[in-house]
Amino acid sequence: MADNTDIKLRRAQIYSVFVRNHTKKGTLKALEDDLQRIKELGTDYIWLLPIYPIGKKDRKGKLGSPYSIKDYRSIDPKTGSWDDFVHFSKKVHDMGMKLMIDIVYNHTSRDSVLLKEHPGWFLRDSMGNLMNKNPDWTDVAELDYSHKDLWKYQIETLKKYADLVDGFRCDVAPQVPLDFWKEARKEVAKVNPDMVWLAETSGGGYIKYLRDRGFCAESDSEMYQAFDMTYDYDVDEIWRKYVNDKVPLDRYIEALDQQEYIYPKNYIKMRCLENHDQVRAHKMFINENDMFNWTAFSEFQKGSTLIYAGQEAGMKHTPSLFDKDKVDWKDQKMDLSALMVRMHELSQDEIQYAGNYEIEALDNDVVKVTYTKDDKIRVGLFTLKGQPGRAKVNVRSDQYTNLIDNSLVNVQNGILTIDYDPIIIEGKAR
Repeated sequence: MADNTDIKLRRAQIYSVFVRNHTKKGTLKALEDDLQRIKELGTDYIWLLPIYPIGKKDRKGKLGSPYSIKDYRSIDPKTGSWDDFVHFSKKVHDMGMKLMIDIVYNHTSRDSVLLKEHPGWFLRDSMGNLMNKNPDWTDVAELDYSHKDLWKYQIETLKKYADLVDGFRCDVAPQVPLDFWKEARKEVAKVNPDMVWLAETSGGGYIKYLRDRGFCAESDSEMYQAFDMTYDYDVDEIWRKYVNDKVPLDRYIEALDQQEYIYPKNYIKMRCLENHDQVRAHKMFINENDMFNWTAFSEFQKGSTLIYAGQEAGMKHTPSLFDKDKVDWKDQKMDLSALMVRMHELSQDEIQYAGNYEIEALDNDVVKVTYTKDDKIRVGLFTLKGQPGRAKVNVRSDQYTNLIDNSLVNVQNGILTIDYDPIIIEGKAR
């Protein structure tokens, strides 16, 4: 991990927005009207999916993917102008939030400025044809970082944005050489020393697939040398197997527990139940009680939190990246806003971002998360598949307040019982 990464970033809540789909107009100006609501969720960082011009050649869908970028150094005119972006940045900062933008440095569109001006900077086969590491990405051309002039260009671009934003979310970061990211971080720090770097890292199977073909593919452990936060895709496959009843809870919890010793001490995982590449969480967890528990559990884990726009309303439809597909804000399935606000409030406490952290699988698909610091203990119980359970907790028998909803809960003979609603209590450790 970057040596100067501050563990207080574990308190961060990141709200992800696809500008084109978020409002009827799909512009930065229109998005400004929703900033107050977004802030009230407890948002610290607003992360904008790519806002650059989208390529037309070989594009997918009618509008194309925002990750097929024609020009890194300009704003998509359908989204707004450069002045609109500057104004949006100021508005976000004036409201006490921070701004994060998407950096897509593995590839460009197939009609990009870079491909036109520097065709030699792209990955090619023995016949000189454009070649992709990922055969599914037919709308992009992948960059070749053996060219140091490309490094210079990309870092200059980052510096262009560094005065306006507070964070970079770096798309498929492991496919870009780690040494580039180290150099980029060092150079950007000259402009903005407080820049936060979030890496979209990869699962183990995809890393091995790329490495076996001779391509760059860094593990999460390696990426922490340059980045402050990484995705939790390292446990994603196991998590989905658990959700689909293919592995038991203790296998999933074991994978989460391993993060405590395979990564640096100040590691930060960005926890998320859904994002723009994944199915909506409420599509997976049809039962509202399960959705409520999973939301609380995800945000109580050690690390920062991602909310994908619409998740707070329990939406089930994942908007398309390739066509017009507006978020239907009237289609609210359930209101998770109050829970998200409360979980974010709890995450600000030192015991959660700096305390000792333990996670344990119990019977009936109940999970226990424990934070301890000095003589204080904070314990959370979450039923992940709608089954009641009980847990031994290291607090004296007494009546406690559930920190989630202020309801009263009892600990008798060192046992805390959970029915269907998540419980978090705090007290002095015995």
